[in-house]
Amino acid sequence: MASGRPLRLLPVPGDGRAAREERVIGLASASGDGRASEIADSELLEAAKAVLDANWVGRSTVPSRHLYPHQWSWDSAFIAIGRSWYDQERAQTELESPFAGQWSDGRVPHIVFNPDVPADAYFPGPTFWRSSDVAESPVGLETSGLVQPPLHAWAVLEVHDRAADASAARAFLERMYPKLVAWHRYLLEHRDPEGIGLAAIVHPWESGLDNSPAWEDALRHIDIPPGLLPAYERRDLVNADPADRPTDAAYDRFVYLAHAYRGGRYDDSRICRMSPFVIVGPLVNALLIRSSLALADMAELLGEDPEPHRGAASAIRRGMQEHLWDPQHARYYSRNLKRGQLMREASILSFMPLLDPALPAEGLQAVVRDLSAPCFHAPEADEHYLVPSYDLGGELFDPRRYWRGPVWINTDWLIWRGLIDHGQRELAGHVADSMLELVRRAGFREYFDPFTGAGYGSDDFAWTAALVIDVIERRRA
Repeated sequence: MASGRPLRLLPVPGDGRAAREERVIGLASASGDGRASEIADSELLEAAKAVLDANWVGRSTVPSRHLYPHQWSWDSAFIAIGRSWYDQERAQTELESPFAGQWSDGRVPHIVFNPDVPADAYFPGPTFWRSSDVAESPVGLETSGLVQPPLHAWAVLEVHDRAADASAARAFLERMYPKLVAWHRYLLEHRDPEGIGLAAIVHPWESGLDNSPAWEDALRHIDIPPGLLPAYERRDLVNADPADRPTDAAYDRFVYLAHAYRGGRYDDSRICRMSPFVIVGPLVNALLIRSSLALADMAELLGEDPEPHRGAASAIRRGMQEHLWDPQHARYYSRNLKRGQLMREASILSFMPLLDPALPAEGLQAVVRDLSAPCFHAPEADEHYLVPSYDLGGELFDPRRYWRGPVWINTDWLIWRGLIDHGQRELAGHVADSMLELVRRAGFREYFDPFTGAGYGSDDFAWTAALVIDVIERRRA
């Protein structure tokens, strides 16, 4: 990675927010009075809060005012964690609002649409998903039909634990606990088609890592029958450079899979039988372990039985070891249930088992070793940043195209928290230093080039700002 000391790096050429970023990073090169890092962190904190406050829309925080104008499920969980350091009320509201869109089967949709946003501002929007046509969907609220990784229970517990008002925090837990239990029940009962104890995704968007090479093998086997791909216009290319976004070929498959799910009225048993894309992976299931343990802690606080949640975490752990661990390569991979095989791509997904506090020693050693291996760590480079989303030497690596190589702050944060929990503080410190340095360099961007530090995608990106707050505050505590 680039050196751990604060650096004053020039704004990325062509970035329209250069003036603000110059202000944010300007103190990072302060003279050697021993306070440069502290001052820079203070400035970053205020800038991060300004991003979150600018993106607040009354009941939630949009990831980006232009590119993502609605509410995304796991974005709100990350955002609430950052907000909880300075605004408890909004942090709680941030987590309660996506559950207003919870379906009667327990699913928490990955998007809750804002009715005040023009219908054509984002694709696929509410007219594509047609959630109101399905009996299980919430009344009076349009949502998608997909889900995202289950970070929510962990986030709820973090927000609760940081609250100054104990009675308000307990009331928050009492409101959220039954909704979270229903959410986990949905994943464990509706999304485990083979009964192996692991929750499956039925679309790349559900992974949170939309166009990762981890899905390449599954997507390349999808042939779209003539006439079954609906006409559509990509709104993401209006507000972002096409070179930073998924390709049209990938997007066709994304739309085809979503259209098929909608056509089956979001029936999970049907889609798991019929779809060519049914995958169990390390991120969703490691987060499900972490959040199940958070539910156990909540249960104890509320006088409920914690053992079902601990039992669920243990069962998922066993499932990951049996079905996702590859002893030959000493790495965790996703498994394609339709083809019955591991998908052996070296992606950032392999590090997510760190989120399990009881990760077996063999797995922990392998993950830590991989984080320092050339495929994710390039010490020979003059400058590089941790942790790239895909193998630096892989054939499909692209330093700027979404999840095919760039560094993302949310996955860095997950790795950082996991490393701390497993006592790997030196490596965790390197990851945190890299995260903060990227933001000092390029601002609160959506993702970053792992070699140059250039920022791509949206600017003023909410989870980048929120997790910078969490990193700085935790390191101060």
